[in-house]
Amino acid sequence: MELKAHIVYLKSRYPFRITHGVRTETASFILEMEDQGIKAYGEATPVPYYGITPESMAELLEKYKEEITSYQWHHPEELWAYMDDKIGHNRFLQCALDIAAYDMWAKRSGLKLYEKLGLNIDSVPYSNYTIGLDEIPEMVRKMKEFDFPVYKIKLGTDHDLEILRALRAETNAVFRVDANTAWTAEQTVEYAEEMKALGVEFIEQPLKSKEYEEMESIVNKTALPIIADESCIEEADVQRCIGRFHGVNVKLAKCGGITPALRMIKEARKHNMKVMMGCMTESSIGISAIAQLLPLLDYVDMDGALLISNDPAKGAEVVKGKVIYPEGNGIGAFLI
Repeated sequence: MELKAHIVYLKSRYPFRITHGVRTETASFILEMEDQGIKAYGEATPVPYYGITPESMAELLEKYKEEITSYQWHHPEELWAYMDDKIGHNRFLQCALDIAAYDMWAKRSGLKLYEKLGLNIDSVPYSNYTIGLDEIPEMVRKMKEFDFPVYKIKLGTDHDLEILRALRAETNAVFRVDANTAWTAEQTVEYAEEMKALGVEFIEQPLKSKEYEEMESIVNKTALPIIADESCIEEADVQRCIGRFHGVNVKLAKCGGITPALRMIKEARKHNMKVMMGCMTESSIGISAIAQLLPLLDYVDMDGALLISNDPAKGAEVVKGKVIYPEGNGIGAFLI
């Protein structure tokens, strides 16, 4: 088996602004795995405030390359567990490796990954398209550029309701709201009432990530469901969200890949929580991995490749919210 690291710089289609800042380019890490003529791919886009970069991921991969390539595994879970005490502190590298392993696992069987996982794609959720923070006319313009049945609206300003009213005047689509930790508990309860009337489906992460007690105090008072994002990064966080959120947003890159994501989904379902899967700004490789898990989800945000102008890969596509699966086996994605 051979491993190769690719660091790619994904250019934003537009400056992407949320409450934490604005960016025009995102560095992503793509891992290429080859064994007996089969190529497989995984991806993870590290978050700068975690102190992890694609370069540090490449260095860590190089350090443990021999152990990874010499280890004989039959199921990706085995490789994940074997490497956890070595690279587990870097969930982003762990994610890229895990996705590549699942891609290889399914390709060895001549199956698409969702087939290998025993999943049926006859009925899967539509993806939203994300509208980043901007001046209202610009947000309206971005929304009209992509005709989607669902939009996720990034908020966290002192005129959030004004933004939603303006966007609602332009479309009948379903709205989802992502406050990115910018609100207080009181604002969340207050805003939810009018947002429900404005056609908002749910609110994502209104409070700061560790404000669990505050969330617990309002979770049964809000007019809309609340989905955890920054409060639910890895497996142990699902337990912390029980009774404090109505659902969780699982992100492959942050939790460490498909292996822990499947466990997080199972745990959330045990407690009757809704499950969403979100993406980072990533290429069609990362998006194609998410596509394989759609039958397990209630909601999905997999527009990452649509938000960039130089996708280095081909794979699953999202057209008007509907996922078009690629023809290839595994996750069906490849570098071009």
